[in-house]
Amino acid sequence: MSDQFDSAIHPHRRRNPLTGDWVVVSPQRTKRPWQGQTDDATDDGTPTYDPGCYLCPGNERAGGVMNPDYASTFVFENDFAALLPGAPAPANDAADELFESDTADGECRVICFSPRHDLTLAKMSTDEIGVVIDLWKDQFAELSADYEWVQIFETRGAISGSSNPHPHGQIWSSNFLPNEAVSEVASQAAYFDRHGTSMLVDYAAREVESGERTIVLNEHWIAVIPYWAYWPYETLVLPRRPMRSLLDVDAADREALAEVLQAMLSGFDRLFNTPFPYCSGWHNAPTSATTDFQLHAHYYPPLLRSADVAKIPASYEQLANLQRDLTAESAAENLRAVL
Repeated sequence: MSDQFDSAIHPHRRRNPLTGDWVVVSPQRTKRPWQGQTDDATDDGTPTYDPGCYLCPGNERAGGVMNPDYASTFVFENDFAALLPGAPAPANDAADELFESDTADGECRVICFSPRHDLTLAKMSTDEIGVVIDLWKDQFAELSADYEWVQIFETRGAISGSSNPHPHGQIWSSNFLPNEAVSEVASQAAYFDRHGTSMLVDYAAREVESGERTIVLNEHWIAVIPYWAYWPYETLVLPRRPMRSLLDVDAADREALAEVLQAMLSGFDRLFNTPFPYCSGWHNAPTSATTDFQLHAHYYPPLLRSADVAKIPASYEQLANLQRDLTAESAAENLRAVL
């Protein structure tokens, strides 16, 4: 082995500045950066309307409620919500650190992106994606008035855990900060205290300058495989100017974001010629936060080499340390090649 370090061939660790976690990168385990296979066709045969789908217009949901005959986006309270408003607080002995509990008040909603059963965000026009962005913004504005944290997210594809193929996302609002939010708030605040600037604004500028991990870029936004990525094609979507939340997204930002998402998501689908599964979500500043928090979105696609080969966290990762083989730079190069 050469004594001169080369990140493309030598094992090393990379630190996620948002969480403080380290990722082991092992590029030597992949003899070549591209070992992909593709499906025979991108058309998965999904109908425009499914009479058995509980999210399609006019159909009965699993909880027995009938959907309206909606023609655009549609939002409703989750029939099987994980969090409930006004839930009673558990009895808690503050002195007992081994059996500590706390209240988990919240509200959960489902957001249908389109009445069409087959029209995913990746297949939508920029105008149609713009309508979804407006929906995210409006829902955040409403829910952040009552809750500390508003988590807007999408789970796409059965392999990622989605229970329904109809294009939809969810919103879980809570009176507490989730674990990831606690880490991100603390890390960004500490960075601002040290440098007097926003961590993610600085990071976006560095990635724009480098271009090595950039997937899509315009005047307002950047989509990048982050340097510290864990999932094979993990992507971070960042505004290039300071924005605390979706409430700061103006008309020009909205149009530019729609362009970035359309290019990025359609590129995902072309990578293995298949509807690309992922878990994704927006991180907005908590309602009470006074720190320099920057709006951003995470996309965590599990696919590694083909439409049916997913990265599964192995024993070492669950017991010791996160680890990946494909470098962030190689992943970005593969995605840029299909845009």
